[in-house]
Amino acid sequence: MRDLGAGFTYLLKGQRWVSRHGKQYGFGLLPGLITLVLYAAALIALAVRGEDAVTWATPFANDWSSPWQGLFRGFLTAVLFALALLLAVLTFTAVTLLVGQPFYENLSEKVDADVSPDGTAPESGLPLWRELWISARDSLRILVRALLWGVLLFALGFLPLVGQTVVPVIGFFVTGFFLTEELTAVALQRRGVELRARLTLLRSRKTLVWSFGTPLGLAFLVPFVAVFLMPGAVAGATLLARELLGEETEDGDEDTAEDAEGEDVTQRSWR
Repeated sequence: MRDLGAGFTYLLKGQRWVSRHGKQYGFGLLPGLITLVLYAAALIALAVRGEDAVTWATPFANDWSSPWQGLFRGFLTAVLFALALLLAVLTFTAVTLLVGQPFYENLSEKVDADVSPDGTAPESGLPLWRELWISARDSLRILVRALLWGVLLFALGFLPLVGQTVVPVIGFFVTGFFLTEELTAVALQRRGVELRARLTLLRSRKTLVWSFGTPLGLAFLVPFVAVFLMPGAVAGATLLARELLGEETEDGDEDTAEDAEGEDVTQRSWR
C-alpha cells in the first residue's frame, strides 16, 4: 500500500526540486514550448482542413441525400479530430523528450547528483547522436504499444455503460503507465537499462508507477499545463527511477541562490 501514494510524492518532489533550481526549470520549458507550437499548428490545420480531407476520402457519399451526407461526414470529421487529439496526448511527452533530450538529460543528471550520497550521477558514456537514436527508437516502440491500447479502448468505448464508465478509467491508467515509462527512460537509459528491462521493472511496481503517471496524465489534459510540468516531471521521474532500482537517495536542500549566482559552485561541489 505504500506505493499507492509514493509515486505521487515523487511527482511533488520533482516539482519542488525545479522550483528551487530556476535555471534548470527555465531551460526545461523550452522543449515543451517548441512541441506545443508544433502540435497546435497541426491541430489547427486539421480543424480547418479536416472536413475537406473527409470529403476527399469518402467519394461514395457524394450522391447521398441530405441530411445523411452531412451527418456521416460530420461524424467522421469529429472522429478524425478526436483520434488526432488522442494521438497528440499520447505522443506529446515522447516528442518533447526527443526534442529536449540534451536539456532533460542534463536536468536528470543534476537531480541524480543532488540526491546521491556521493554527489555523482551515472553517465551513459554514449555520444549524443547515439542517445538520440536510442531514445527515438524506444519512443517509437512505446508509441506502437500505446496506439494499440488506444485503438482497443476506443473500440470498447462504444459498449453501453462500460464504455462510458470503466473504459475511460482504464484509459487513464494505461496513459499513466506509458507516460511514466517515457519519463523514467531519461534516467534509466543513462544507466544502460534497455527498453524490455525497463518495462519489466515498471510492471513489478505497477501501483507506484500508476500513482506517479496517472495524476500527471490527468493534469496534462489541461491545455498548456504539460509544458510547465514537464521539467518537474523529469526530475520526479529521476527520483522514481532511483526508487525502482533500489538506489540510496538523500534529500537535497540547495537554495535558489545558486541560480542567481550561477551554478559553478554547485557543479564543483558535485565533482
